[in-house]
Amino acid sequence: MKEFAVQKNDAGQRLDRFVSKCAPLLPSSLTQKYIRLKRIKVNNKGAKRDTRLVLGDLVQMYVNDEFFEKPNETNAFLSVATPKLTVVYEDENILLADKKPGMLCHPDKEWTANTLIANIQAYLYQKKEWDPKGENSFAPALCNRIDRNTGGIVIAAKNAEALRIMNEKIKNHELDKFYLCVVCGTPKPAKARLTGYIFKDAAKNQVYVHSKPVQGAKTAITEYETLASKNRLSLVRCRLLTGRTHQIRAQMSNAGYPLLGDGKYGVGKTNRALGETGQMLYSYKLKFTFTTPADALEYLNGREFTVERVEFAEKYFPGFELS
Repeated sequence: MKEFAVQKNDAGQRLDRFVSKCAPLLPSSLTQKYIRLKRIKVNNKGAKRDTRLVLGDLVQMYVNDEFFEKPNETNAFLSVATPKLTVVYEDENILLADKKPGMLCHPDKEWTANTLIANIQAYLYQKKEWDPKGENSFAPALCNRIDRNTGGIVIAAKNAEALRIMNEKIKNHELDKFYLCVVCGTPKPAKARLTGYIFKDAAKNQVYVHSKPVQGAKTAITEYETLASKNRLSLVRCRLLTGRTHQIRAQMSNAGYPLLGDGKYGVGKTNRALGETGQMLYSYKLKFTFTTPADALEYLNGREFTVERVEFAEKYFPGFELS
């Protein structure tokens, strides 16, 4: 139990808001629950969440110590009461999550609990599959990342061995990643391989595609296939042979077929006309194609996983079925 005295600057504040400042990692839903259960009291008596505190009040909180810690990336999962997570596949070693557009994989510049990794860790913690205190140094981690406004499958490792193996397989390109995107226009040819050299401007977080090698640029190879065309838009499937920053977005734009909704490499006029503010890009399918021993993860070799739905494909190409 921890006890807090209400000072002059806290007087007049609602109890639930005072609690959120004292225990910044305690989820709002748990705060309300603990007040109802009288695990949070005022002057040793039960109180309501909208009770106004006065100078000298003593607030008693029967709450686990970890909720009083200073928020940071490593403990963000504690503030997630109900994980927002769509699980595509899960076993004792890995978890495949369908990250929704708009969610960060990791915190960006400021601490936030609205990240994929925080929700995965909260999910495993609440299932009692992960004990942060017992694990000492290991925490469930993401093996790959997807841009904030791109959706799709992200791999999370539940243990250190799985993380080591999966990172090695990704590095050696022993996974096939397939993306769906909506592009402006009708690609010609309908099916092709795009090869170029991508240079990243870190300051602008933007990349540039070159047809010939330039200093600092890396080879980028994307295969694409047009699946359907309608109303001057096309649904395209892409397969990454390399994994460069903004690779599909930049290469398709450079080829003359920018992604719908892409504010960085797209066509602003078209985006505004259709009311799209995020790129129509989804990592919808993943296949494990191990060519070297995978040890504890060998059972995944040859297996393929697909998300249940891609909303923009349904919106612009109704009737399209994922495959």
